[in-house]
Amino acid sequence: MRLSFARNWAAGQISLAIQDYNWGGICMRPRLVFLLFVICSLSALSCASGNESSQLSEQHRMELIRTFNSDLVYIRTQFPMGKVGLTIKDGKVSPDGQKLNELLAIWGPSVKPGDRAIITRFDLKNDRMHFEINGGPVKKEKWYQHIQVGANGVGGTPGGNSTPDPINNPRGSYVEVIFDHHVPDLTVEQVKQMLWPVFDFDSKSAVDAYLESVPPKVKEAIKNHQVLVGMNREMVIYSKGRPPKKIREKDGEVDYEDWIYGEPPQDVDFIRVVGDEVIRVETMKVSGEKIVRTQKEVELGGPAVAIAAQKENKPVKAPTLRRPGEDAPSTAPGGGTSTPPPVTPIPGPQLQFGPSSVQYQDSLRAPDDAQ
Repeated sequence: MRLSFARNWAAGQISLAIQDYNWGGICMRPRLVFLLFVICSLSALSCASGNESSQLSEQHRMELIRTFNSDLVYIRTQFPMGKVGLTIKDGKVSPDGQKLNELLAIWGPSVKPGDRAIITRFDLKNDRMHFEINGGPVKKEKWYQHIQVGANGVGGTPGGNSTPDPINNPRGSYVEVIFDHHVPDLTVEQVKQMLWPVFDFDSKSAVDAYLESVPPKVKEAIKNHQVLVGMNREMVIYSKGRPPKKIREKDGEVDYEDWIYGEPPQDVDFIRVVGDEVIRVETMKVSGEKIVRTQKEVELGGPAVAIAAQKENKPVKAPTLRRPGEDAPSTAPGGGTSTPPPVTPIPGPQLQFGPSSVQYQDSLRAPDDAQ
């Protein structure tokens, strides 16, 4: 504010000086020179102060590089695969909502909450910090993979085959912390606080990291090994483990699974899952009491990932005795199947018996028949 006040004051003095010069007809050179000197000094001072704030100190730069290169972290949100990662600006993570759902449905998730990842690359750019996890979204090649050595017409690459391998495609992602104009002078703890929406540096296990990424009600239920209507599959597994038994059924057009936990003479829980959501929780007590909950108990606002196990609803073809490639019977103009014309039987050769054949048949008759 002081700099802006000084600039305004200097501009006013220049206008007064110009007016004096125009009105008096005499050039006030000493006064103009002094005012120009003040303006230049103030501009240089403001530029110097701006440059000072824009520069990251060498000590903090080295601390950031040593801390975040090859650092292990736990994930707090879903990262999509592909060349579009996450960005953090003013504490807000983007993309989110529907855009993140589309990226996850198209490319699939790179990591999900609770997973352990490694920061494989950390870069400081003009106005951002770049963090790559699990190798990043683009496959890198070494310099020696571009060299080919050959003898007698047979060549090869010293570092191995450089052709793209579909099995070893990169599955990593990245996140960038973006600032307004430049990277300010920040400490390691300040940067970790900025990365808290996506990375967890303090958790000791995957369960701890996952519990920090769910709503408080879900967190308390997981700690107590309870299942709430509205949870997803991953929450149920963190709460009660993988189900010992699964039953897949179909209710009309809806496919569902019943996850069964426990065996008599203990309480038995039947968790009904449709897609990626729990819609029904049934508990059979040892005393014979049955408790059924279908009312939604928790709302999840996170992105939903397309399930690969969902089947396509295709019409089932009726069984047929036709061979592969054989055409179906033609359809009559009235809409029914045309009746094939009746087949006229071909008369076969008629057998004629002569006298010898009659005598032979008579010889085969029994004596009683002959009488």
